[in-house]
Amino acid sequence: MRGGALKSRATLLAALALLSIGLLAPSPAEAAQQSCPTSSSQGIWHPASTAAWQWQLQGRIDTGVPACVFDVDGFETPAATVAALHRRGARVVCYLDVGSWEEYRPDAGRFPRSVLGRRYEGFPEERWLDIAHFHRFATVLEARFRLCARKGFDAVEPDNLAGFENRSGFPLTASDQLRFNRWVARRVHALGLAVALKNDPRQVRPLLPSFDFAIVEQCFQYDECDLYEPFVAAGKAVLEAEYELDPSAYCDRADALGFSAIRKSYDLFARPWLPCG
Repeated sequence: MRGGALKSRATLLAALALLSIGLLAPSPAEAAQQSCPTSSSQGIWHPASTAAWQWQLQGRIDTGVPACVFDVDGFETPAATVAALHRRGARVVCYLDVGSWEEYRPDAGRFPRSVLGRRYEGFPEERWLDIAHFHRFATVLEARFRLCARKGFDAVEPDNLAGFENRSGFPLTASDQLRFNRWVARRVHALGLAVALKNDPRQVRPLLPSFDFAIVEQCFQYDECDLYEPFVAAGKAVLEAEYELDPSAYCDRADALGFSAIRKSYDLFARPWLPCG
C-alpha cells in the first residue's frame, strides 16, 4: 500500500511539473471550449459579440480550429460533424442560399422555372430568385430550414438577402425584400433556431428586430461597417469577414466597433483563418 501511495504521489508531482511548463496545456479545441461565450434570447441561442467564428463552406470541416462559432454548408455538413463541434463547446450555423438558385443542389429541380432570373455575376451556376413571389418556392426553403434543424444546427445563415440591389431579372423593390427577409426569419425562428441577417446594409434598421445577429462581408473594405452598428447597440453580434485587407488594416476598428472579424479567402476553405483579437 505504501509503495502504491508513493507512486501515486510521484505521478501527481510529475503531472504538476508538466503542467507548470505548459506540456499539459489544453489543446486549441479544449481552450475554445473553456472560453466560448454564449447568449440567448427567448430560448433561442445567438452568438455573443465576442465569439470567435470560423466560416468554412468548402472541404472537410476542420473541427480543430479554435473558434466558438462555425458557419458551414447545410447540405454538405453531416449531423455527425455538427455533433462533434457541439461536444467541443462550439455552436454551428447552417449556411443556405435563399435568394438565389444553385443548379447543383439536390432540390434544384423543385424550383419552378418562372422564379429563376439572371445569372449571378461571378457564379455561373447560380441565378437570382423572384423573391417578390417567394410563395412559389416557399415549401422548398422551408424544407431546407427543417434540414438544418434535423441535423442539430443552432442557427441559419440565409444567403443573398439583398436581391433588390442587384440585376436580378425581376423588378424587385425594397419592400419586396423586407417582406421576404422577415418571412425567412419567422420560419427559421419557428424551428427554434437563430437567424442571421446576411449583408443587406441598407435595411439593417427595419430588419433588426427580426434577426438575431449579422454576418457581413468586406464592410471595412467598402466602408459600410457603420451601417451594422445598430446590431451591436442592440446587444447582437456582428460576425464580419474580409478577403483582401490585411488584418492590421481593420482589426483595431473591428475591436472598437465590437465586431468579431476574421480574414478569409474567397474560396472559404478552412484556412486561412485569421481572427482579430
